[in-house]
Amino acid sequence: MRLEKCWFCSSTIYPGHGIQYVRNDATIFRFCRSKCHKNFKMKRNPRKVKWTKAYRRLHGKDMTQDSTFEFERKRNRPERYDRNLAENTLKAIKKIDKIRVDREAKHHSQRMKGKRAKEQKEAAKELEQSIHMVKAPVALQQEPSLTLPKIKVQVSKPQTEDHLMEE
Repeated sequence: MRLEKCWFCSSTIYPGHGIQYVRNDATIFRFCRSKCHKNFKMKRNPRKVKWTKAYRRLHGKDMTQDSTFEFERKRNRPERYDRNLAENTLKAIKKIDKIRVDREAKHHSQRMKGKRAKEQKEAAKELEQSIHMVKAPVALQQEPSLTLPKIKVQVSKPQTEDHLMEE
C-alpha cells in the first residue's frame, strides 16, 4: 500500500483518495482533496496559505528539523518478511514515537512560554489602567453605598392538607 503526500498541504493521501493532476510536461501533482486542487489552480503559494504544513513549518508553528521524521521514507519495493527484523522494527517504532512525542511536547511548551509572559504583561497593564475600579475592603466598610444592597426575601411554607382542613 503506497501512501502519497499532497503537493499543496503535504497531508497523506491514502489509496483510492484524492485527485491526480498531470501537466503537459508530464509532472504529476497529487492532491488530497478538491480544496488543495482549487488552490493550486488559483496559483496560490502553499507557504502563504495558513492551514498548510509549509506555512506552519516556515513560521515556526510545527517542528521542522527532527531526526525522527527521517524514519518516514517512501518504500515502493516490497521486502521479504523476516521475523527478527519485524520484531526489532516494532520495538524501534515504539521508541521513536516516544521520542517524537517528548520532542513535540518540549516544542509546544517553548512556544507557549512566550505567550504566558505576554498574557501576564497584558494583565498587569490592564490592572494598572483600571486600578481605580478596585476598592480596598476598608473603603467598602466606610462607604456602604459601594456594596450591593441587601434584600430580605420572605419564604412562605408550603401548605399541608392538615393546615387546609383547619381553615
